[in-house]
Formats: sequence, C-alpha cells, structure tokens
Amino acid sequence: MKYLVHMEVDIPRDLPAEERSAVIAREKEYSQQLQRDGRWPEIWRVVGEYANYSVFDVGSHDELHELLQGLPLFPYMTIDVTPLAAHPSDIKA
Repeated sequence: MKYLVHMEVDIPRDLPAEERSAVIAREKEYSQQLQRDGRWPEIWRVVGEYANYSVFDVGSHDELHELLQGLPLFPYMTIDVTPLAAHPSDIKA
C-alpha cells in the first residue's frame, strides 16, 4: 500500500541545542534505514520550509502508523497522510 505523507517539523526553539542535534541525528538514522529497506522509497524537501513530502510503501495502515510514531521528530511534527491507488492512465501500471 502506498501513501503520500506530508510532514511539517516544528522543533521548539527552547529545546537545548545538544538535545536538538541528538534527535535530528536519530531521525536521520531511522529514516535512512526505512529508505534502505524500501518502506520509504521517496522523500522530497519542501523548498523554504522544514517540511517534506514522502512516499511510503508498507503493508497496512497500522504499519504506516507505527513507522510514523517511531520517528524521533514525531512529537514535533504535523503529519497529513493520503492513501494512494494506481491510476488507470499510468503507463507503468
């Protein structure tokens, strides 16, 4: 199942710099592992924002929910999820 996920990040300005750096490093490690194993095949930065659009390819809604909640930056995110279906005009389908 594929999903388009929009994530906006809003880390509190009063979060200590050391803690901020640590959570960002954990986020990068976690997200890159999901990319390597194929569950996060695409990630696109939104120009001028601390945000991204990503495509996830997972087995279920529950699996996606679990992956998103596992993001170290999850407590500082606003997330919108759109389930995707194949388009009948897609030449790859």
